[in-house]
Amino acid sequence: MKRLRKSIRLFLISMLIMGSTGCSNINKTHSEVKNQSASSHYPITITTYNHLKEPIEMTFHKEPERVVSIYQNSIETLLALGLEDKIVLGAGLDHSIKDEYKDKFKKIKYINDYVPDIEDILNENPDFILSWYSIFDEDRIGNVNYWNEKGINTYISLNSGITKKRTVENEITDIINLGKIFNVEEKAEKIVKEINNEIENTLKDINHTKEETTLIIEYMGEDIYTYGKETLGGDMVTKLGGKLLESENNTITEEELVELNPDSIFVVYMDRMDTNVASQEANKILKSHKLKELDAVRNNRVNTIALGEMYCSGIRTIDGIKTFAKGLYPK
Repeated sequence: MKRLRKSIRLFLISMLIMGSTGCSNINKTHSEVKNQSASSHYPITITTYNHLKEPIEMTFHKEPERVVSIYQNSIETLLALGLEDKIVLGAGLDHSIKDEYKDKFKKIKYINDYVPDIEDILNENPDFILSWYSIFDEDRIGNVNYWNEKGINTYISLNSGITKKRTVENEITDIINLGKIFNVEEKAEKIVKEINNEIENTLKDINHTKEETTLIIEYMGEDIYTYGKETLGGDMVTKLGGKLLESENNTITEEELVELNPDSIFVVYMDRMDTNVASQEANKILKSHKLKELDAVRNNRVNTIALGEMYCSGIRTIDGIKTFAKGLYPK
């Protein structure tokens, strides 16, 4: 009997040891899943561009950990991908952060200077800088070669000045590339699916008897600037089945606007956190004595659209598509 009790006791001890070892192995497996995934993902090579607009190959051996993000699309797209903890410095907002990302935005260091000084960036010891073509300039933060020679990777948004024709596809490419760089491809693909679905659903829902004509304009001092077919806004309108009107010289007079007489007008604004700007820009048309006979004015089809929704838009691409769809097809 004594020998039996001893055998049972030894058996129970061995089972406890095996159990604890098994739990340890399970915990270890869970903790290593992400690292194993990362090690199989990297290195990756992404095509981006230099200050001469030449394609260059940028290799990432691991996920960037210290990111400087400059401009609306750069910051918001990273937030949408759940990468707020990676941003060590942000700058350059044209609009308030989208409501769904405001809590995430509070976690990052944001400076009110539209473009940070080189010293500000160096102080953050970044391993990746994401911004526009115009920002990577000798008179601003320096060209990409300057940073690449320091071992700091860079990425320039395609629609910020790299390509002649600015398209929705370029925005999709940027989002997919950032998904690859940070190993969050599933999140990036989900965003892209939403963009494509919005376009497809709008085209399915269109029920009109004539082609809708429209004009995208922005007041720049005394001039009225027009966005043509090679702009991102123009590409959005075309993809949604609208007929975009434009001027040959990229600017238009009020007399020429009356002559074109589009079914709808979109007035671009950049509010810099001032919520009154959109209505102020629309009123430049609505309260103009010369423009009161426009069909768009008489039919209440003067719309406003944020610059960030239709110029290098990033995550706001879907917002731009929705704004254009609603203005083109109000019913």
